[in-house]
Formats: sequence, C-alpha cells, structure tokens
Amino acid sequence: MAGAAEAARAAGATDVTDAVRELDEIPSVEVISRAAVMLLSAAAERLGLSDEDPEGSPRRDLDEARRLITALAGLITASAEYLGVHAAPLRDGLQSLQKAFREASAVPDAPGQGPGEKYTGPVH
Repeated sequence: MAGAAEAARAAGATDVTDAVRELDEIPSVEVISRAAVMLLSAAAERLGLSDEDPEGSPRRDLDEARRLITALAGLITASAEYLGVHAAPLRDGLQSLQKAFREASAVPDAPGQGPGEKYTGPVH
C-alpha cells in the first residue's frame, strides 16, 4: 500500500510537508478517536450547540444531526474494546448529543428509537 505522501505525489500534489504522517504510522486507536471527535463535533454543529441560541442557529439541521449521531454511536460501540481510556469520554459525549437531540426535537422519538439508540440502548 502506498503511503499518504506517495499518494499525494501520484495525484499531482507538489507541496507535501513533513507534517503529513504516513497512514501506516498512525495507531488505529488514534484514527478511530479522530473520526469519533470529528463526528461528535459535526453533530454538535448540526444541533446548533455552538451558537448562543441553538434553536435559531443557521447551522441547525436535525436530520443531519441524526445521521452523524447514529454513525458516532456505531463507531464507538463497534470499537469500544480498542479505545481504552478514550472510550468513556467518547461515550459521555455521545450520550450528551443524544440528549440534546431529544430536547431539540419537536416530537421526541420513542425510547430506543432516537439517533444511535439501536447501538447504545435507550438514552434517558
């Protein structure tokens, strides 16, 4: 498998810096954690949580938030055994998003039917 730098050069990139690490050098727990943090951050944005008034946020999109939260729940659930000390904070963040989603919904989902709850169980 070609490394990230070789792939970038093959694709025509001319300015590959030392800051780019080879994909085969990044531990899997770091890749999983980074993906989880990205999903967590994107879901928070889609819930409008970065704005003073989440309900009036132009970024608020509950349908997109549902997808991101469900993907995050699947990732965390499937990889929990590999995450070690990172698992608990990621689960806490996920649960906070699930609760925020429930609060933001005009018609809350039935218990166990909210975003990601098929992977995590009902969130109260």
